[in-house]
Amino acid sequence: MPRFVRELMAFVGFDERDAATVRDSAPIVLAREADFTTALYEHFLKFPESARFFVGPDGAPDAARLERRKHSLGRWLRETAQAAVTHESAYYLLAVGLSHSHRATGPGGVVPPHLMVNAISLSQTALARLFAEALGDGPAALEASVAWNKLLCVHLNVLLLGYTPPTPR
Repeated sequence: MPRFVRELMAFVGFDERDAATVRDSAPIVLAREADFTTALYEHFLKFPESARFFVGPDGAPDAARLERRKHSLGRWLRETAQAAVTHESAYYLLAVGLSHSHRATGPGGVVPPHLMVNAISLSQTALARLFAEALGDGPAALEASVAWNKLLCVHLNVLLLGYTPPTPR
């Protein structure tokens, strides 16, 4: 897994400068962690296809489940902010992908892969807006957005392994 992740990072051009940019911009992101997680789950609740994972039998939002999911998303955000490529981080991402693609319990069943892709897209957009707000229109906001986008695309590839394993070379 770590080699696979390193290969993905090389492919998207995520280098040590990008990693430093992610870590340097992390305080901006983590200061808004609660806003970020709340906004994402509020968005999910607007659409029946994604809302079904977060509602109870009565169709009302399951507040306890949403809080657990926000906590998990916050952990992912904190892990991502470290821009680490370690054995642990690679398998953590794979475990997250498997937990979405092989849901044995919980409402809604298996999370479709297109919702995973869309969640990463929503995250990329939210981060770009956050960097523009915090850093203005200058190169620092662009650099932060580009670095996080590269890293989130790598994460998406690993998350999707839970749905379809990589094709042998």
